[in-house]
Amino acid sequence: MQANQPLLLNWLDALVVLLARLGLPESFIRFGIVGGFGFCWDTGTVYLLRGHTNLYIAGTCGFLVAATVNWAANRLWTFRHHEHDAAHIQWARFIAANAVGFVFNRGVFFALVAHFPLANQQPVIAIIAGTLAGLIFNYVLSKRFVFR
Repeated sequence: MQANQPLLLNWLDALVVLLARLGLPESFIRFGIVGGFGFCWDTGTVYLLRGHTNLYIAGTCGFLVAATVNWAANRLWTFRHHEHDAAHIQWARFIAANAVGFVFNRGVFFALVAHFPLANQQPVIAIIAGTLAGLIFNYVLSKRFVFR
């Protein structure tokens, strides 16, 4: 634990060390935790916008909000010990790399919303499924091409 960082980060770092004992890389665990917070941003954005637009537009906006927040959190926490390019360049690379994950993430989301009334009524179901579908792709591409 580091004394000069917020208590929440100390707690999250301790959780990462504990979970790493399962054999997963610490960066993957951190990426997954950040993704969990991104899921909340995604879901909040979809629910905020769904009364004003259709779920396809709301879902796309939710993804972009979550991706931007996730990029910032991964830059500041997950890959904090890596050298970073200028923020705007790294953000653009993160969005481009995560476009592959977007295809899987929002592809699952759009399919569920289109074909299952429950997912249309409760889009959080489709968001969860889409998030899991895109996680691995986004991690590998982010680690290789964005936070090198």
